[in-house]
Amino acid sequence: MGMSLPIVVISPSTRRRGVEFDDFSIDLSNQYLLAIEAAGAIPMVLPCLSDPQIVAEAVRHAHGVVLTGGDDVETSLYRKELPPELAKTVSPPARERDLFELMLIDEVFRQRKPLLAICRGHQMLNVALGGTLIVDIPTQVPGALRHSRSDKKDDIVHKINVQPGSLLAEAVGTTVLGVNSSHHQAVEKTAKPLCATAVSIDGIIEGMELGPESRHLLSYLVAVQFHPERLFARHKKHWDLFRSFTDACRRYCHGRKKV
Repeated sequence: MGMSLPIVVISPSTRRRGVEFDDFSIDLSNQYLLAIEAAGAIPMVLPCLSDPQIVAEAVRHAHGVVLTGGDDVETSLYRKELPPELAKTVSPPARERDLFELMLIDEVFRQRKPLLAICRGHQMLNVALGGTLIVDIPTQVPGALRHSRSDKKDDIVHKINVQPGSLLAEAVGTTVLGVNSSHHQAVEKTAKPLCATAVSIDGIIEGMELGPESRHLLSYLVAVQFHPERLFARHKKHWDLFRSFTDACRRYCHGRKKV
């Protein structure tokens, strides 16, 4: 018999009105699931539950975790005040999801599971570890690229420079990567355990990993501001990123005991 496939827990978005009964629901693009499947792992969507014990147990049974995209992180988690011109740019808070993902990130580090964080997940990870965000790029970063390109969510719209020797560079096999872009917020001050490993030409942080002094915390952590799950089917380098992550999950699955 072949080796068993690793299991990857994926965090979904939330919706105030779902499809079935117009009540509070979870929501997730199928592209995340297809990308994880294509990279050789089993995707398992974990609903936004508030019980820390359930979250801990779910992570214990998983071999890796993916934080996904979605609406803005609650600004009170990283800012004390929000000027009116910035407040009007922010989407309504999804506090249930924020709380759930804070618990999820805490368990990932406690149990030392591989982590891939995408777009909102990239930002949420930074906030959870003590970093801050740019609330609105067009308002706060004069001369910035147009990063909110949801009209071309499945297309390459700009390039990023990737730090040589980083996990991201090793995964995609290049130091210049074409990416899509569907965000208006970005990492501002990186949290202490993290360091920027990819930036766009306007200086926006597009990738993060654990800094050299913190790499003992997790065997694998890559956070990206773009959406590789929307590009993997047509752009091999983005599939390579998922494969790098699932390979780390596979090593955990077959080489380490569960916490």
